[in-house]
Amino acid sequence: MTYDLPIRLMRLRQSKASRHLLQETRIDKSNLIMPLFISEVLSERKPIHSMPGLFQLSLNELPYEIEEISTLGLPAVILFGIPAHKDAIGSSSFSEQGIVQQAIRRIRDINPDLLIISDICFCEYTDHGHCGVLSNQRIDIDKTLDLLAKQALSHAAAGADWLAPSGSIDGMVLAIRQALEKNNFSNKAILSYTVKYASPLSGPFREAEEGAPKFGDRKSYQMNPANSNEALREAELDLQEGADLLMVKPALYYLDVIQRLKQQFPQVPIGAYQVSGEYAMIKAAASFGMQEKAVLMESILSIKRAGADFIISYFAKDIARILAET
Repeated sequence: MTYDLPIRLMRLRQSKASRHLLQETRIDKSNLIMPLFISEVLSERKPIHSMPGLFQLSLNELPYEIEEISTLGLPAVILFGIPAHKDAIGSSSFSEQGIVQQAIRRIRDINPDLLIISDICFCEYTDHGHCGVLSNQRIDIDKTLDLLAKQALSHAAAGADWLAPSGSIDGMVLAIRQALEKNNFSNKAILSYTVKYASPLSGPFREAEEGAPKFGDRKSYQMNPANSNEALREAELDLQEGADLLMVKPALYYLDVIQRLKQQFPQVPIGAYQVSGEYAMIKAAASFGMQEKAVLMESILSIKRAGADFIISYFAKDIARILAET
């Protein structure tokens, strides 16, 4: 027997309790990673004008930042260094006394349990601002891979838990994995910026890390925003080379790519980077009256709903505070 009864899904939305009970996607602070910019030349924090509310930090300021992050219950940070010295090969990036190496050791003393992720790249360490060693204004892949391995080993020795190669250099994961295995760092994980698009959404980041290219752009090594099938090829290659985790950057304009990666590799942790431009756009819209907290949380929900297991976000501390209020 059948009945001609109305189907009204609104019945399940009538109370806050029922809406919360039936919510399919949830945000948890345990899935958030806070990026930090550590400067070797500063004695105090310096505002990042294109990213309101964020700062370049000195080593002296780092303990206060780590204590706040720890108190908020965030599990991880990813570190970007701003060195005092830049040269053609980014030698400060693999110095034992490099700024990130110093920061890693300082953080480890403050909070031994905090997960430390080290960005492995050269753009902020080279005097030309590109992501590797150059030959005739092009990336020399072989020389760059050798130095990427050297940089990764230096950061691993300082105490980083995960190494995150971000330069979009072919073979970078394999070079780092082989170096780690040969030097008794097989327990160190590799978070690959597998799908990194040549996007203007990373514009404010250039100010924050002081690593804008002095000529040209990065379109010859970062991905074309028009491509998504290529992302699956990149992911497969990185997994074959020894990546433990994969990431898509930027996040919001590439939710389809996050979803495709999660569907193709369901057992692999997939991350997303809510980049500086995404942060700046929400901040700018909020200055014109948009509800910042609501839109922020909706943006994070959309990234999680697409399939991201973890999210790097400049809003990580704000999200942790919002979650504590609810």
